[in-house]
Amino acid sequence: MVTLEHSKDIQTEIEPLVTNGVTSAEGRNTNGTEMSSATADSSPSGMRCDIKNLYQGEEDRRGRFTWVDRYPEDLEEAAENAETARCALLIRNKKCFDGRKKLEIHSIVVQSPLLKAVLGLVLKDYPGVTTGLDRLTFDAPFQPFVHRWERLVQAKDSEGNTETKQHLDLLFTTLETELKDTIKAKNDLVSHKVITFEHIWTIFEPGDFVFTTQGVAECALQLQSADYGNTMCGRIYGLSCEKVDWDGENFGRGRDNLKIWEFSGTLPISQLDAYPLKYHPEEAKLKERLVERGRVFERLHGFHYKAYKGIAIGHGQFGPIKYNVDSRIIVDTYAYNRFNPNRTISLSSLGNRAQVSDDSDEDGYMSDDELQSGSGHQRGALTEIQLLIASTSVRGYALKTKRWRESYFPAPLALLDVSLSDCPPVSFSIESVREIEWSEGAFQSLVLPADQKELVLAFAESQAKHKETFDDVIQGKGKGMIILLSGPPGVGKTLTAESDASESTVRRSVSDPDNEVAETMRVPLYMMSAGDLGIDPSGVESALSNIMEMSAKWNSVLLLDEADVFLEQRSAHDLERNKLVSIFLRILEYHEGILFLTTNRVENIDAAFQSRIHISMQYSELSTSSRRHVWSNFLNISSRTHEFSDADLDNLADIPMNGRQIKNVLKTAQLLASRKGSPLRYEHVNTVLSIEKRGRVAANA
Repeated sequence: MVTLEHSKDIQTEIEPLVTNGVTSAEGRNTNGTEMSSATADSSPSGMRCDIKNLYQGEEDRRGRFTWVDRYPEDLEEAAENAETARCALLIRNKKCFDGRKKLEIHSIVVQSPLLKAVLGLVLKDYPGVTTGLDRLTFDAPFQPFVHRWERLVQAKDSEGNTETKQHLDLLFTTLETELKDTIKAKNDLVSHKVITFEHIWTIFEPGDFVFTTQGVAECALQLQSADYGNTMCGRIYGLSCEKVDWDGENFGRGRDNLKIWEFSGTLPISQLDAYPLKYHPEEAKLKERLVERGRVFERLHGFHYKAYKGIAIGHGQFGPIKYNVDSRIIVDTYAYNRFNPNRTISLSSLGNRAQVSDDSDEDGYMSDDELQSGSGHQRGALTEIQLLIASTSVRGYALKTKRWRESYFPAPLALLDVSLSDCPPVSFSIESVREIEWSEGAFQSLVLPADQKELVLAFAESQAKHKETFDDVIQGKGKGMIILLSGPPGVGKTLTAESDASESTVRRSVSDPDNEVAETMRVPLYMMSAGDLGIDPSGVESALSNIMEMSAKWNSVLLLDEADVFLEQRSAHDLERNKLVSIFLRILEYHEGILFLTTNRVENIDAAFQSRIHISMQYSELSTSSRRHVWSNFLNISSRTHEFSDADLDNLADIPMNGRQIKNVLKTAQLLASRKGSPLRYEHVNTVLSIEKRGRVAANA
């Protein structure tokens, strides 16, 4: 039997759940009251087909809140509805606290399709604006309209459609009221060719070209976005720009960020650290120079062997570092990325996809035939705009310092457990890249029998041209050419490799519709010594592998001077030296280029090297005729006038000396002659020889 009191309790539980048998999908009754949490439900967890809404509760002093099931009581109806959607414009206003007006515009929502069509032309190509969106919103300070104000005025005045004209007048009146002070200030400042930091944003339109200097090089970039910011050193106006660069395989767009530090009062626009190119006093001539430099940059893609004299930019712990470089360099961005993975060049694609073809090797290098002929990497040319904003520098390797960067470390990298990839790399200014002035007579001046000179040169040329024609049973093994030069000091071992790199040529006929063209390839010389590699076995293996990889890819002559420490015969008592010799033996097997080894102690060479050396040349002490030839060569290349007779040369040739000693004596004699202000004569050389003779006698006493 159900009592009256019990019946009321049941009714109290059921009423919140059912009104005419229907509940809302949000867990509220159709009359708007919340469902009771006391409802009995036997459904498993997550299996009831229903929605439960929770609402943000009040925040505490720390801004924290919890979720509650109470519907908020202080909510107002949404301002935008079906009625507002019919309006051409929505103007959102907020309180103004500058003392000049009560309200200021926060943002404008353009809803008129007629306005969107016109703005599509007015704001065409303006970064960050898509006029076809259903909700086209512009936020204060309405930079697109400030930058394109003249276009907006022109569009309003030339519009022929009555309804579109009305919508344009509505937008123009709203913007004019809001922006008239800003536009008036901009026009006044620009007419006087000055700007204030407060209004600097008005002259930087996204998409425009920005002029600045990088080091000493003039530079044009394309502005993508700009905004004010704060740093620990003060307020700035930051510019995010794009340039065209080369990543080792393709041309693409890279980023460059510029800063303009806050200044007081007005400043001439042309004195800003960066300013729009259109305000440059010689805009047309500047564009011509930048486009021409861009063509040079375009030609320097891929691998190139060049000379460099000027300022290079490195990356230190606290920013860019400038230093002087006077060296032959290898321009090679692919290798730059390969050996500097922490600074790999990453670019976005160009709009016209100016990319290289797929004819190059998988590792990004041109094939040997392409290197020799100068062909390869055929692609579409960069446009004039892309040439204008092309990078001012190229990335590469300085052969003199044997680093991708400035040598900060006083000790070899291997001794410091530092790899090539840990060294901050450098970039070379295009203006300072030059063609190499080759020493044409270097090989002719080498004092060697004619048959030996011809043999060395023939081997170098043939190896560079035909290194793919012979391979070992194991693929990639035994493709290189190893030449051992041994003999006493100062007889021309190192000069042989140096002059061979200078003289080595690869000649190849290229069919042309009109004629046959003989092309000549000059090859780099990579010089290294035991001091560059260190003595730690793991460090030597890493450094030597990297160097041989670079040398083979660049088709260069590799010279390991004074290689005794790596060639010396192994013993049962020196395990560390045995490790070095074993590493060197193994790596030599897979070297694909030309390697010259020089040593003064050929009798101590390990027997395992004999089978790996293709040519072994023994240099003897200079004969009398050879010494006379060396004396004559050094005198002929001397920058100072000299007065030597044949009898003088005969007397000097009788003195037992090597080539290096002859050079040192002549250098000292030149200083003596310069001090006396007279041509270089026999008596100056004789004075130096007499002093050295007394020194040797005293040392032996």
